[in-house]
Amino acid sequence: MPRAIWNDVVIAEAPADEVERVEGNVYFPPGTVDPAALQPSDHHTVCSWKGTASYYNVVVQGQVNPDAAWYYPEPKQAAAQIRGYIAFWRGVEIVD
Repeated sequence: MPRAIWNDVVIAEAPADEVERVEGNVYFPPGTVDPAALQPSDHHTVCSWKGTASYYNVVVQGQVNPDAAWYYPEPKQAAAQIRGYIAFWRGVEIVD
């Protein structure tokens, strides 16, 4: 069962058959991510085939990891399967 961990706290966990894996990243369904660990960010990036990504700051025990989670609220058709799913980076450990 894949888990996302930051500062020794599990912030996302989902059965392997519920996550999506794209370009080496694990995308968690939104209902499997602790909403208390996510704080909206104004940061956005654009991928040529997935579309525009929006970001969250990851917050655990008062510590902030800026822009450490991202998602595609309106992905392009080629990435429709990850609509709203959340992926992590910047020190967030993904454990399978």
